[in-house]
Amino acid sequence: MEVIKKGTTIQSLEVGMGIVDSIAKHGRPLKFSEIQELTQITKSNLYKYLNTFTQLGLLFRYKDTGEYVLGSKLIEYGMAAADQENVIDRISPYLHEINEIFSSTVLFSSWTHSGPMIIKDYNKNRGINIGAQIGTILPIRSASGKVFMAFMEEEMIREWKEKEYTQIPPEKLSQLEAECGIIREKEIAFAREPLVPSVSSVSIPVLNYDRKLLGSVTVVGFSESIPQDENNELSQFLLSISKEISSSFGYKK
Repeated sequence: MEVIKKGTTIQSLEVGMGIVDSIAKHGRPLKFSEIQELTQITKSNLYKYLNTFTQLGLLFRYKDTGEYVLGSKLIEYGMAAADQENVIDRISPYLHEINEIFSSTVLFSSWTHSGPMIIKDYNKNRGINIGAQIGTILPIRSASGKVFMAFMEEEMIREWKEKEYTQIPPEKLSQLEAECGIIREKEIAFAREPLVPSVSSVSIPVLNYDRKLLGSVTVVGFSESIPQDENNELSQFLLSISKEISSSFGYKK
């Protein structure tokens, strides 16, 4: 397999997305000949692209006219992106409030095919770098990782779990599984220096009306400033914030 170097692109993917973009911009069904005229791609190659995109659900082809329009998968992606942006907008004031109380970095993570990824961070004190930044995939032993393990549907996280489990000593696995049961009940997760010495984290889930996990809000900082159990005053503050956030998405415990 060819390794794609930083700064390079996959030309065939660019060509393919150009086709989708052309169809999207016209805002109406297009015939094969129209797409070929717009893109100037050879007929044999264009057929392969259109057939592939149709099978993937990125495009839809009307049987009676043979015209192409955007497929249901693209609509699904667009709705997911819109929902995610709505989540970020809605929780941002809470991230600021948490940061004011903890004076530590506050993260919002969402699920990706590779695992939970940081997609929003907030910290007024940018001089403190804890190694967490937007785009970072969080491990299962982090507080946020535990939240995703506890609340995500098993089929969604199976591959991620299997990969992460290879990094965990066998004697620790049952402990982690048991901890996730407690996290589902308490709706708060803790991780004592899971990756970096002196750096710990605490995380709360963001749930919607049917208890679907929309993401996690995590506080990461020096261990002495991060609570390690739900009885801590700061933990109680986070639990109250968690209830507020999830309630705004229709969740009732």
